[in-house]
Amino acid sequence: MDKDTNRQFAAAMAACRKVFIAKLEDYGASWRIMRPEALTDQIFIKAKRIRSLQTKGESKVGEGILPEFIAIVNYGIIGVIQLALGCSDTKDISKEKALVLYDDIAKKATELMIAKNHDYDEAWRSMRVLSYVDLILMKVERTKEIEDHCGKTSVSEGIDANYLDMVNYAVFGIIKLTEEK
Repeated sequence: MDKDTNRQFAAAMAACRKVFIAKLEDYGASWRIMRPEALTDQIFIKAKRIRSLQTKGESKVGEGILPEFIAIVNYGIIGVIQLALGCSDTKDISKEKALVLYDDIAKKATELMIAKNHDYDEAWRSMRVLSYVDLILMKVERTKEIEDHCGKTSVSEGIDANYLDMVNYAVFGIIKLTEEK
């Protein structure tokens, strides 16, 4: 496996973590009130915005594609946390606990990337950024179906696996956009 991938993935995850920490400072763990379905919708909104920006070629809001990929990573990690803890009516965890949970899920996403990157032989490097967005949107639709079936699947991976895949596709998008600069 390309050692550069591990380094680039770690750098992208560190950038996402930095934003997560800044948001924790601003808002605390206010995301604890979000149900997983709402997080799935947040990821949908972010991915649709990326697709819109890719199609239109301009942003009227002033933020570009990179912050949206970072948001997808962070919402995906939050989604896995919420699946594990369940949602709350209050900010019931400290910033320190939120960061420990974040780091645990980020580690799982990294381990998944390493395993899949081995099996798929770095195929993501030959893909276009727009493909990552389309794959994230497809994963969102799959996740919505699973959510509509109360989390039950016959042969498919669960919601958490879909969130982790979305995280990893978004990280690949971050890497590709960073390489282009």
